[in-house]
Amino acid sequence: MKFDLEGLTVHFPYAAIYPEQHAYMGELKRALDARGHALLEMPTGTGKTAALISLITSYSLANPSRPLRLLYCTRTVHEMEKTLAELRLLFAHLPPAASRSLLALGLSSRKNLCVHPQASAAAARDSVDTACRRLTASWVRDKAASDPDSTPLCDFFESFDRAAAAGDLASYMPPGVYTLADLRALGRDRRICPYFLARQMVKYANVVVYSYQYLIDPKVASIVSREMQKECVVVFDEAHNIDNVCIEALSVSIRKQTLEGAERNLRRISQEIDRFKATDANRLRAEYNRLVDGLAQRGNLPISDAWLANPALPDDILKEAVPGNIRRAEHFLAVLRRLVRFLDGRLETENVENEMPVAFVASIHSQAGIDQKMLRFCYDRLHSLMLTLEITDTDEFMHIQTICDFATLIGTYTRGFSIIIEPYDQRMPDIRDPVIQLSCHDASLAIQPVFERFQTVVITSGTLSPIDLYPRLLNFNPVISRSFTMSLTRDCICPMVLTRGSDQLPVSTKFDMRSDPGVVRNYGRLLLEMASSVPDGIVCFFVSYSYMDGIVNSWNEMGILQDIMQHKLVFIETPDVVETTLALDNYRKACDCGRGAIFFSVARGKVAEGIDFDRHYGRLVIMFGVPFQYTLSRILLARLEYLRETFQIREGDFLTFDALVIIELLSGERRAG
Repeated sequence: MKFDLEGLTVHFPYAAIYPEQHAYMGELKRALDARGHALLEMPTGTGKTAALISLITSYSLANPSRPLRLLYCTRTVHEMEKTLAELRLLFAHLPPAASRSLLALGLSSRKNLCVHPQASAAAARDSVDTACRRLTASWVRDKAASDPDSTPLCDFFESFDRAAAAGDLASYMPPGVYTLADLRALGRDRRICPYFLARQMVKYANVVVYSYQYLIDPKVASIVSREMQKECVVVFDEAHNIDNVCIEALSVSIRKQTLEGAERNLRRISQEIDRFKATDANRLRAEYNRLVDGLAQRGNLPISDAWLANPALPDDILKEAVPGNIRRAEHFLAVLRRLVRFLDGRLETENVENEMPVAFVASIHSQAGIDQKMLRFCYDRLHSLMLTLEITDTDEFMHIQTICDFATLIGTYTRGFSIIIEPYDQRMPDIRDPVIQLSCHDASLAIQPVFERFQTVVITSGTLSPIDLYPRLLNFNPVISRSFTMSLTRDCICPMVLTRGSDQLPVSTKFDMRSDPGVVRNYGRLLLEMASSVPDGIVCFFVSYSYMDGIVNSWNEMGILQDIMQHKLVFIETPDVVETTLALDNYRKACDCGRGAIFFSVARGKVAEGIDFDRHYGRLVIMFGVPFQYTLSRILLARLEYLRETFQIREGDFLTFDALVIIELLSGERRAG
């Protein structure tokens, strides 16, 4: 359908539109007109994605003099594919001239796009990246030019490189919508690398759909999104946990295994340096001269050589000369060895320690002789050295990369972080497992460059209440902040809060009550009664894996689980991804064949975050307890203290807000259909 919205002709891919979709589009248009940021909440299942892409695409078509590009960020590959499917439907309803000129594509990791038979067969993402570098790195290709028989290359990448050199990439990807499956099929049919093709065509696409990390994580954003212009509309969809994504992008954990792996990495790098001194000393000398001029002088790397970028360095620091005592490769290795030894000594503590970055950097300087500027340059100095040494097995060097990541962050930021050293996990005090955690508390540090760089950033989800907390957490001022309600033609949603069981005993998952036999029995009876009367699928969420394991074992001992299975089959989420995937597939089969099933899941687990239990897969959702975070966590306590002191957000308000977001998310997955 086509309709007028405040003077804008909107192309919409469906024959009817919900009132909340129309209102949502109106607020979104006002944000685009004002060239400001927006915070919009609309319930799950009301067609938020269709409204977003329809309005922004129509707005761009109506303003050909300043066309907007849409950068649509999703949490999961599944959501990416759903968004691209909506785009394909929209493009089919656009005027022919418009649809023939628009390009939309998805971008994901090599793991999801690689079509090389051997490289794509690797199990882990890092292994696929390494297999790709072994076939495409510039020094590997130079060697193949002189010795083609003993040096295998990737034919798909070679085709891409020839097309890129000839300026012919557009002929491989004419206008249209390309899902990840489409890109892989195109790569196989045209014998061209779909990953690097998509990376290059992102510069010219009207719509790009990719993960949050491509904009928020500095290590990835600096490589993939650095050429995006200001005239872009950035959408963070399902952004209820965007503050956690920002914090995780700038947080680092170091354990004993990390330090042991880093020592192995340093020995391997030392051997490579000795080899180059004997065979190609000029290469090391050229690197030294380049570092004197600053990191920015190293030039544009070939696309196949680009590694993860610096986690924190601003552009002005890149123009500085690298400190003289880490310019020579052997001197830099000596600095890293001292840093690893220092961190190893700090892990020997018997008590929990909490330090600010300034104090921690001062202790490194006094005990290891490494100053703040040297720390700040560690990550890029390592990157430069690995390129100089022509190392392709990057997955084997993740440990030393983690150490340099940690060093650069503590050398760059003085506020918004804590270094927490714990000798053991509080939940398992008998097992020694020391860890140094660089914990970021300020979500705005990662997302602030996005707000400053792009003219309009839209943060939207079905779950943003209370909506007034997000501008404070992310430190931005939206021109539009609005929450919409769902319009229903019938009473198809029946929320209910139960505080007592059928025998009138109070029920709760509070720590001092959760193991009470009466509470456990009442929860089991509730589920049994629901299973006997509700058809198809029931999804049950628990506050943690340990609580779910305990209560399911108790139900089994009481005979309640056997009674439940008289009505429906029971499937359980586990921390193992393969087991959970099989359980979920069988749960869906049981619902499809009419047998009915119950799925036990964890409120903050993978299933809760990424799966929609729509239609008959989720006739009923039961949340056993309120999913508060583990309030004795040192990291959480440090963040709560920072939020209170910096943004005047009280601990109770934040914990309640966080739990409500999870509950609304879980109930929203049932409405998604």
